[in-house]
Amino acid sequence: MKRRRQSARGGGPRNRLRLIGGRWRGRRLSFPESGGVRPSPDRVRETLFNWLGPELVGARVVDLFAGTGALGLEALSRGAASVLFVERDRHLAATLRGHLEALDAREGAVIERDVLAWLAGAPEQQFDLVMLDPPYDAGLHWPVLCALASGGWLSPEAQLYIEYRARAEAPALPEGWRWHRQSRAGEVGFGLAVPDHD
Repeated sequence: MKRRRQSARGGGPRNRLRLIGGRWRGRRLSFPESGGVRPSPDRVRETLFNWLGPELVGARVVDLFAGTGALGLEALSRGAASVLFVERDRHLAATLRGHLEALDAREGAVIERDVLAWLAGAPEQQFDLVMLDPPYDAGLHWPVLCALASGGWLSPEAQLYIEYRARAEAPALPEGWRWHRQSRAGEVGFGLAVPDHD
């Protein structure tokens, strides 16, 4: 999770995250303590990556509003072909670059840019999986989802992972998309959206 404060179940120190699966399982990483930035809780990540299963292996992933990078780093650990982290905060972006270097994760790259500004440009590649976890109350879910759906950023069978406040309604999806799976853990609501071919 990104710029909001909440308790972390199974957490530990507020500025540490633990990778929970794959080649870096158990690795602990630190991140700047600023603005209430939080990694997605272990339980949420475990559920998500169980959902994805072997489909993650070889996938091209983008982690938008990357924050701590917990989602994208977990994806790399579990076999994603590449992960692009988009994060506008320069301290967090620098920390992410440091983590990728420390892990020798050459499949990862960081773009220090505002997400909507970046999505307004021409896509250089298409992604198979999007991690979307913006600040809950910033009103960013809908414009980002629309930019993704209409901007040529997604492969034909792309999946969108979306986090939101559990006590709120799930974000509306653009035309041609549907919820495939949804769940909640504590204050976190989350789900996978897929193209609606029916």
